[in-house]
Amino acid sequence: MKQVLKNDLLLRASRCLPVERVPVWMMRQAGRSDPLYRQIRQELNLPLERLFRTCPTPVSETDIEWAVKISLLPKRIGVDAIIVYKDILTPLAPMGAYFRFAPGPILNSPIRTQAQIDALRPLHNPPTQLAFTGQVIRKLRETLNGELPLIGFAGAPLTLAFFLIAGESPIKRGAGVSEKATPVFQMMEEAPERLHCLLDKLTDMTIHYLNYQISEGAQVVQLFESIADVLPRQMYENFAAPYHQRIFTEVNSETPRILFAKECSYLDLMHQSGADVLSVGKCVELDKARALTDGAVAFQGNVDNDILRDGTFDDITASVKACLKQGGKTGHILNLSHGLHRDTPFENVKHFVNIAKTL
Repeated sequence: MKQVLKNDLLLRASRCLPVERVPVWMMRQAGRSDPLYRQIRQELNLPLERLFRTCPTPVSETDIEWAVKISLLPKRIGVDAIIVYKDILTPLAPMGAYFRFAPGPILNSPIRTQAQIDALRPLHNPPTQLAFTGQVIRKLRETLNGELPLIGFAGAPLTLAFFLIAGESPIKRGAGVSEKATPVFQMMEEAPERLHCLLDKLTDMTIHYLNYQISEGAQVVQLFESIADVLPRQMYENFAAPYHQRIFTEVNSETPRILFAKECSYLDLMHQSGADVLSVGKCVELDKARALTDGAVAFQGNVDNDILRDGTFDDITASVKACLKQGGKTGHILNLSHGLHRDTPFENVKHFVNIAKTL
């Protein structure tokens, strides 16, 4: 889909090209910190699986319109990109792993045996199996009409495996994983070949899924390794890094590709993934990271998302200034260390964007 972008800052920054100012967007920018989002959810009174379309029901034009409207909510606060409103679990439904939200994601039969892994269906026909996602992306591109770039995304294979094996969210509110993740670590220790089999299937799906989003109009894609912060280096090296490399080798390289690894300090392994942009947490100092990679990749981040929730306007301004100083102007996308907390004051969110664009 050829279209002249009126604001291509994100695309240029991701390629380490000169920009007039550092672009800014936030993970979870279309979500619960926005009072208008909460109002829409209350009025709709629909389960998240309906809005994310993780349920195998016929595509509804009305649901598409709502997903588009929610995706576009952050446009009114001045962000430099829109990310498609959906969940990392969305593509698991056509594989046979249907999560319902009550309110968090629940899988009735966690995937733990080889027979269950073998039964997972391949994502062989995304236009049919994930028609809702494709239609939302097309409608967003049409509505944006070149105003802002559109970001598609996917969960990384190991993160998805944690959800599938746990049968629900393995991530504790705040940081770390809950006891629900215990079966995942047990499989790593006792049956690593079984886990690799699952990761192979999820990697194949993710490659098809990201390429499908690009074919439908996503102009940037991001891979979320949301459990990276609980992985010792050896686990990351064995069960995460090889699959990142496969994905970035096979996903359309004409589209900028971002690797987000939550609070991961293994910059060498992240760099080896082949991603064009490395999205890093507060544990990484951007100036040192830039020096280590010698300008070969762009960086995204890394203002502490806790500061947006708990800090004053002055705190946020100081954090943005420090981040921009460390990250530099070229090859830097201003973002957070992780997604917005649900209880982040919306005035703080707006101040973050405003001060970023002012500075």
